[in-house]
Amino acid sequence: MGQCKLAFGRLARNIISLFRSLYTDPSWKARVRWMRAEVGLFVRPSVSLPIVARYHSTVPTMCIVCFVFISSGIDYEIIVIDDGSPDGTLDVAKQLEQIYGSDKILLRPREKKLGLGTAYIHGMQHATGNFILIMDADLSHHPKFIPEFIRKQKEGNYDLVSGTRYRGDGGVYGWDLRRKLISRGANFVTQVLLRPGVSDLTGSFRLYRKEVLQKLVERCVSKGYVFQMEMIVRARQLNYTIAEVPITFVDRMYGVSKLGGNEIVSFLKGLLYLFATT
Repeated sequence: MGQCKLAFGRLARNIISLFRSLYTDPSWKARVRWMRAEVGLFVRPSVSLPIVARYHSTVPTMCIVCFVFISSGIDYEIIVIDDGSPDGTLDVAKQLEQIYGSDKILLRPREKKLGLGTAYIHGMQHATGNFILIMDADLSHHPKFIPEFIRKQKEGNYDLVSGTRYRGDGGVYGWDLRRKLISRGANFVTQVLLRPGVSDLTGSFRLYRKEVLQKLVERCVSKGYVFQMEMIVRARQLNYTIAEVPITFVDRMYGVSKLGGNEIVSFLKGLLYLFATT
């Protein structure tokens, strides 16, 4: 375990050094200006991205996300929520704050771990952007799709843009046949029972208007995988406009997938609850 932490520490320092050199290199800034011109078809909304800090996955994710935001000319802020982790995450986040600025990297730590849902609420309370982007910080959701979310939102002035694995060029990589069958089966059942009007209910890669996300969180009572479904269902009930962007989901590079018997049972209970109450 100690050797792993040292290895991740070296990796984090190397990544930070790389992005510091890129960020301060005049030729890099020229390339950024050129790339902005290429994607200058959309307005520049202010996007807030709450990230629950985990040392081994958060550092590379934050660096890549900053690269995407800067190169696309998107006004952004990343809200780092550290739940008192002892692995040095907050120290690394402070280094990133020095590179990108305290207006871009917002450190909003908490004393202890209080759960993912409350972490997002905590981040939302500190968000100043017009939109809030939700994505997995373990690189299962690739930041390269972020500009597509922005383009799609502007295209129809949508309230919510959701990533989909089941339409267009979307897909899943790294899952075995069992996991794919469970996912497809769950999605089919939800389509039949809930008729949500979107192709992917359980994905969590989404762009919300800030006020829309606040209202949905207030109304949703589910947890886990069902929470993502309920967010879409409640959005439809409130007549919010929803669009989808095809994405590729890659099984997490860090950590272990939590899908098991208990999660499947909870999913079925939540699905029946939504069917009975919507």
